Amino acid sequence: MNSHSYGRRQRHGRGRSRRRGGRGRFQDQRAPAPKQKTFWQRVVAFFGGNGGQKKPAPQSGNGQQQHQPRPQEQREREPRPQRKPESVEVTSPRLYVGNLSFDATESDLFELFNGVGHVQNAEVVSYRHNQRSKGFAFVQMQTVEEAKRAVEELHDKEFLGRKLVVSGAKSSEHSRD
Repeated sequence: MNSHSYGRRQRHGRGRSRRRGGRGRFQDQRAPAPKQKTFWQRVVAFFGGNGGQKKPAPQSGNGQQQHQPRPQEQREREPRPQRKPESVEVTSPRLYVGNLSFDATESDLFELFNGVGHVQNAEVVSYRHNQRSKGFAFVQMQTVEEAKRAVEELHDKEFLGRKLVVSGAKSSEHSRD
């Protein structure tokens, strides 16, 4: 007797095997049907695109994507000319200290500039979000004469592996121009 006569439903359609996967022993012989392209993928392919498919960027060992140079960037770039920092005349006791090592602390600057004159304040400028140094600082000396002497003695001096740039700090009126 047939299973239909008792009102039972069949789990699988006619001619299908009971195995999962559906096709039985012949499933490896047929190639899967290619995925149908969307209308826009066909339009892009018609006009010479790659069908809207983007090649995955190669990844480095740490899982981050590597920068792939664009055709314009593949050409040999000429090195940027080294820009000399503009020297600002010392008109106030506040000094700018540039090309500072990222390891330099305010106490290091305090000690360095105390050898020249009396230091009121030393402030290393850092990023807010991670507190890492930006590579420059401001030092407040007691008098303008001490600040001028500090520029003469410490400009281009080696400090923590880098040559310091010491000059007068721009005043707030000067920076607004």
